[in-house]
Amino acid sequence: MAKFRRKARREIEAPVTAPENRHPFTPLQNYVPLTSSCSKLWYALREAIPVVDAAIYKTVRLTGGYSVRCSDEAAQKALDEILMNVPVGGNRRGIWAFTESYLEQLLTLGTAVGEIVTDSDGDPAGLYNAPPDNIELSRAENGFDIDINVRKGAETVKVPCGDLCFISVLNPDPGALCGNSMLKGLPFVSNILLKIYESIGVNWERAGNIRFAVTYNPKNDALDRAYARDRAEQIADEWSRAMKPGGEIRDFVAVGDVQIKVIGADSQIPDCEVPVRQMLEQIVAKTGLPPFMLGLSWSSTERMSSQQADALTSELESYRRILTPVILKICSAFLGAKGYSCPLEVEWDEITLQDELDRSRAMLYRAQANKLEKENK
Repeated sequence: MAKFRRKARREIEAPVTAPENRHPFTPLQNYVPLTSSCSKLWYALREAIPVVDAAIYKTVRLTGGYSVRCSDEAAQKALDEILMNVPVGGNRRGIWAFTESYLEQLLTLGTAVGEIVTDSDGDPAGLYNAPPDNIELSRAENGFDIDINVRKGAETVKVPCGDLCFISVLNPDPGALCGNSMLKGLPFVSNILLKIYESIGVNWERAGNIRFAVTYNPKNDALDRAYARDRAEQIADEWSRAMKPGGEIRDFVAVGDVQIKVIGADSQIPDCEVPVRQMLEQIVAKTGLPPFMLGLSWSSTERMSSQQADALTSELESYRRILTPVILKICSAFLGAKGYSCPLEVEWDEITLQDELDRSRAMLYRAQANKLEKENK
């Protein structure tokens, strides 16, 4: 009777770019004031202004999906299974989840770092989005390449398996290692916008929650002047009972010269529509998205013009060009571990920003042009 040996389960190794200590107060223990990072600023900006956060998420979704193709049928089947079921960060699956987080980090910080996590045998087993606060970049010894370093306590250590890590930058300055965030240039404008919003909240707290000024003017006779304090206290007690919140509605009756005015009724809350729109126009212009995609109805129509669609399409295609080399490197590593070395190609889904009527009309014009071309030949 043949005996079958049970195949040993291969364990996934920990990512080398992961932080060493993961409790929430790590920055207090491992604080090294060597470099200044703006990551907290960009994430705080997204949290403070919902339009900025929505713009990044919409840009990630508008970039669209993709598929990876190869000429070998067996390799294509293995590749489809890998891309569909590859673990990402330990809590998600699929390469599309990885590229979405990777692009979101790229747009927010201007620099994104990822890693192919291996198992105990050294084969690729998962994908990991490296946290930016644990990463430092340095120029390699050849003066051209970039080394990825991680912080281990008070020192910085170069990643041992640099070929399993990859980095992408967005609009880098000449000679710079890191890229520029899509939010660059917005802190000043956003600071003004937050001041306006804060003043609106304070003014409405003052004017919306109405406060009253009750004034008692005693007459000139000696009796009124003698009991003015007692009458003022009685008026204050009765007014407090009449305006007591949560109780029944009561009338306030007073004898003498009593005046009741609303505090701040003479002053109006400043109109903030124009300055708020000016600040939001700067923010929307930086994101590259049409205003109506962010819930801003500034025009009489919500149809996207062909010029806006072309500009947005070029923006999305530039992001795709940044992601394509990363996708090819990941797929080549996973297929190489399976024994395949066929060439790969990334096929992106079509960007559809126009209405169905416009697409149908474009298809009709294209068919008519092909028909006329054949007739002329």
